[in-house]
Amino acid sequence: MGSDSDFDVMSKCVDELGKLGIPCEVRVLSAHRTPDQTAAYVKAAARKNIGVIIAAAGGAAHLAGAVAANTLLPVIGVPLAATPLAGFDALLATVQMPPGVPVATVAVGDFGAVNAAVLAAQILAGSDKNVAQRLAAHRKKK
Repeated sequence: MGSDSDFDVMSKCVDELGKLGIPCEVRVLSAHRTPDQTAAYVKAAARKNIGVIIAAAGGAAHLAGAVAANTLLPVIGVPLAATPLAGFDALLATVQMPPGVPVATVAVGDFGAVNAAVLAAQILAGSDKNVAQRLAAHRKKK
């Protein structure tokens, strides 16, 4: 997340990952305030057996793009409504990535936070039968 205030929304992502039995790390890293720490964390993620990175930010919302620029891991961007534009600016900043540096982008806010967790599970399920089984069972409950 770009700011600790983003956790109000992103807690829904953490909760959904928990329901799916997928462990996660939560970090506050900013493309603008802590760019070096952000790049270092992202570059080390694959070595830590992280399979997907979910990046949430509002306003200028460069976090997901800055993350994607520093890893080959799949990146899911969650735009947040942090400005008078109600997240539309964050949505455009997150989805409009240049060719070759994709960010899978979900809805603004709460819906996006939940869907980011489900999309991460879908990505992981491609190579993990246990995640696939939990995801299938989770969908049946919905």
